[in-house]
Amino acid sequence: MQAATPTHPNNSKTAVVIYSGGMDSFTVLNRAIADGFKVYALSFHYGQRHSKELDCAASVCAELGVPHKVVDIRAINTLLAGSALTSDIDVPDADYAEGNMQATVVPNRNMILLSLAIGYAVSIDADEVYYGAHSGDHDIYPDCRPEFVEAMNTVSKLANYKEIPVRSPYLYNSKDEILADGLAMQLDYSNTWTCYNGREKACGKCSACRERLAAFAQHGLTDPIAYE
Repeated sequence: MQAATPTHPNNSKTAVVIYSGGMDSFTVLNRAIADGFKVYALSFHYGQRHSKELDCAASVCAELGVPHKVVDIRAINTLLAGSALTSDIDVPDADYAEGNMQATVVPNRNMILLSLAIGYAVSIDADEVYYGAHSGDHDIYPDCRPEFVEAMNTVSKLANYKEIPVRSPYLYNSKDEILADGLAMQLDYSNTWTCYNGREKACGKCSACRERLAAFAQHGLTDPIAYE
């Protein structure tokens, strides 16, 4: 796998990266490396419908030699019912839009995950936390909006003796712009998973697949993963 080349080879700073194993967080992981950080990847099993993304995350981190923790927080699922990603609710097969994607909102997910990542960063004396909110999520996921990220950044700097900035490098970028940065870093997206379904091949029908396929099409490329 082609990894990003650090711009500061001494890796004098460290960052915790929330890494789901999906296309966006894979790019964020490599962006942090390219930004010169020694990276600690943090993944969460929060009761999502399948673990294929987590399997991809583990494989990528092993190949890149990135320290990786997978934290099992499935117990919180009893408090966060009502999402198609965690409950027995059909995943919409439709384009990525507010009207059909609200079913995939997991209540307060990113606040919970960021809080844990910030705590981890403090415990290992890291300097920043990276996560992958982007502009395509703003209308659908309240905890991906710029106002939320800015507020979490402020709270993170106040919550501990050491200030831990929260950085979302693609907050104002679209999916195809994120992919463009990954392609510029010569990243291989074959070991990432975006589909909401956990079958052997990606379904190509759910909104996550549609958005991913559209991003590759925007660049005149074929997505390297297999589709049904």
